[in-house]
Amino acid sequence: MSDQIQFIVEKLNQEPFRKNYNLITFDSLGSMQLLQLLSDVLGEIDPKHAVDIREELPEKTAKRMLSLLGILKYKPPGSVSDLSAFRQGLVTGSKPVIHPLLHWLLQRTNELKKRAYLARFLVKLEVPAEFLHDDTVADINKQYEELMEAFKNLHKECEQLKTSGLSTAEIRRDIDAMEEEKDQLIKRVERLKKRVETVQNHPRILEIARQLRVEKEREESLAQQKQEQKNQLFHAEQRLQRAQLQLKEMLHAVADSKPESLMKKLEEEINFNTYLVTEKIPRELESKKNSTYILQKVAAEPAMSQSDLNVLESKINEVNAQMNQLIEKRMMKYEPADSKFSMYRQQASIMSRKKEAKAEQLQAAKEELSSVEKQMQQKTSQAHELEGSEVLKGDELKHYVNKLRSKSTFYKKKRLEVAEITAEYGILQRTEELLKQRHEAIQQQLQAIEDKKGISGYSYTQEELERVSAVKSEMDEMKGRTLDNMSEMVKKLNSMVAEKKASLAPVIRELRQLRQKCQELTQECDEKKIQYNSCAAGLESNRSALEQEVKGLLEECVQEESNYHYINCMKRNLEIQLQRAKEEMKAYVSSDPQERRKAIREQYTRMILEQENLGKKLREKQKVVRENHGPNMKQIKMWQDFEQLMQCKRECFLKQQNQTAIGQVIQEGGKDRLVL
Repeated sequence: MSDQIQFIVEKLNQEPFRKNYNLITFDSLGSMQLLQLLSDVLGEIDPKHAVDIREELPEKTAKRMLSLLGILKYKPPGSVSDLSAFRQGLVTGSKPVIHPLLHWLLQRTNELKKRAYLARFLVKLEVPAEFLHDDTVADINKQYEELMEAFKNLHKECEQLKTSGLSTAEIRRDIDAMEEEKDQLIKRVERLKKRVETVQNHPRILEIARQLRVEKEREESLAQQKQEQKNQLFHAEQRLQRAQLQLKEMLHAVADSKPESLMKKLEEEINFNTYLVTEKIPRELESKKNSTYILQKVAAEPAMSQSDLNVLESKINEVNAQMNQLIEKRMMKYEPADSKFSMYRQQASIMSRKKEAKAEQLQAAKEELSSVEKQMQQKTSQAHELEGSEVLKGDELKHYVNKLRSKSTFYKKKRLEVAEITAEYGILQRTEELLKQRHEAIQQQLQAIEDKKGISGYSYTQEELERVSAVKSEMDEMKGRTLDNMSEMVKKLNSMVAEKKASLAPVIRELRQLRQKCQELTQECDEKKIQYNSCAAGLESNRSALEQEVKGLLEECVQEESNYHYINCMKRNLEIQLQRAKEEMKAYVSSDPQERRKAIREQYTRMILEQENLGKKLREKQKVVRENHGPNMKQIKMWQDFEQLMQCKRECFLKQQNQTAIGQVIQEGGKDRLVL
């Protein structure tokens, strides 16, 4: 158990919690503090759970924690295997329940973060069966399941890419190798330039070589154009053959067709177009509008930089520290002090050690400051000796710093714009891929519909005709460049067209007779169509009236349901507020002082008094510091002058000792000489 608590304390003292606990302070935490600590750990795993438990009901807190623990697949240990006992311990903040839970969460934080992230998208929302009978709800549910499967596949691909991707070390090695190759190529080009400069008339030779390279490139482009024109001619001949075959098939189909079959085909085509106009296209348009609204909403949200996030984190840490201090003061004030003397002594010793450490740090900082000032003086003197520019000071330095800050903010803004453009480019690429996939699917559907309607190859023929027209326009643009080749090609095509006209002359005669029959059938079809339109208009008016009536009734039903739910919610909120007001009134009126202390009014009154007393103390301290600031600064200056004076005395004393030692040595040497 002690190892478990030691592990919990170590993890809580690290990032991102930074609680600064020890074994004694952690063991002395109350039930509410343990529950808040558990909520903070769960909030680190899932940001939605980063809430203050004092602002929500205990039942809601327990329900929220149990739902997340269910998603994280937490199993209580053997001592609390009973689920009801575990829930009760979680509500009351029992240590035997909270400590193993914290140990389990802190052991596998990264794994649980990933599981909570996936749960946001993979926990399926159960829709009641009676709602699935609605086509709109069923389509949305189906789309929801498809998106969930797509998310699973994308997440798997992302994990595979993370595990199988190149490491940064390999990329850096590749970059270094490419930079070396670049340097080698630059050196090689410089050597070649030096060699060429020794040759006579080298500018003219370089110009001739450049013209030769341009002509070779032009020759290659002309050869490529010639090959493309040959391919286009071959494809045009093939399309002409296919068009002739289709013409024969259509003539054969018209010869064998009857008015009943034509009317049936027309009715099928009308039904299909009606379905497209009334159902499919409006549904797709609505989905596009929804997706556009969501994307606009996402794009309108302001982007936050890393500096903004760091500022928010620092503010959060400061507020948490202040909260912990207030909680400790409250515990010290309202809990019995006799049983806490040992803890207070330990805290006092800890504070004394911290104070000593801070004093040492202050001394080291002062020494470092003095050394830096000396170095600055030396550098300033060197700059004056070298007749350089003076070092910026005072307002000039502030102006320069402000200028740098403005440039830095401008750079950060541009970097954010570049990041936004990059993100938008990625979104557009993905949109292009999706549109291509959808285009392929629509092409397949169109092919299937053409096969079903008996006009297979219609869209392909239309595309081929459009391509032929595009090729013709390109050929018209290229006439000025390759006039001779195009004239020969036109002659060949004219001869081919004349031959085709001669071969198609009997077919055209038959086609004229068929056109007369087609005109008669068209008149009869128009009469039938007028009758059909009149009948359809009457039925459509009746249907629209019924649809409007049904729509009005449905809207009225939905409005009544929403009013009913709104009234129920308001009633529930009022009941809860009334219950809380009754409990507060009961606690405030109660004669028991312990019960009155639980009242919110009393708690806030005590907190206001504590803050006022704290403010008074701080103002008194501020006043004392202001009064003693001038004398203290004078005293510091006197001590610094005294230190310099003692340093000078020490140097003079050392010099005097050196001189006396040298004189003694000289006297001893003279005596020795006299003796000799």
